[in-house]
Amino acid sequence: MNAFTAEVSRIQDLTHDVRAIELRLLEPASITFKAGQFVSFEVPTAGQSRPLTRPYSIASPPGQRDRILLVLNLVQGGPGSSYLFGLREGERTSFKGPAGAFYLRDDGARDLLFVATGTGIAPLRSMILAQLERGDSRSVTLVWGLRSQRDLYWQEELTVLAADHPNFSSVTMLSRPEPGWQGERGRVTAWVDARISSVSKLAVYLCGGSGMIKDVTAGLNAKGLCPIYREKYYD
Repeated sequence: MNAFTAEVSRIQDLTHDVRAIELRLLEPASITFKAGQFVSFEVPTAGQSRPLTRPYSIASPPGQRDRILLVLNLVQGGPGSSYLFGLREGERTSFKGPAGAFYLRDDGARDLLFVATGTGIAPLRSMILAQLERGDSRSVTLVWGLRSQRDLYWQEELTVLAADHPNFSSVTMLSRPEPGWQGERGRVTAWVDARISSVSKLAVYLCGGSGMIKDVTAGLNAKGLCPIYREKYYD
């Protein structure tokens, strides 16, 4: 893995506990990666003789080589998120990468289904943007599970993508919606079980908690065989 130095060029609080951090590359000045891959930060931790290594998926597309976007939850007591949430615009940081075997493949003519929970959306956003840039006509569907209205973000971006790309559609589901929610309710597993009738022409990318990945994989396997790529994510 290569070592990179970068400057924090933008910080955006997306929700009460989710932050987007844009890093502009300084040395080297660009990065080449596959959509879905991650970079790793060495985080100093009190009482530890060695820093801890924490991976974070790149949420920006590979075509944007001079900067990367990270999206992460603030985990109370978590060394990685505590370090990254402590960064300020203009500060410098360093990381290594890219790495990871969870990346967008070329699955020929198969339609693409992306399923995420929480900040598992990060690598899938990179994949979806990369796929839509290819310009082919394959169907691209995103199913994204969040908890309640205060956890929503990137909804306007998804609406614009769907308007610009007729082959793209997205569904955001809330498992514990508050009154007034007009969208889909429940868990992504139920949506996949109910809406996906055949997997013979499908390739699937899953990113989120281990329970979701296990359940969605089992539901899809019950319908037949198709490529399923997985990345466990812990909020």
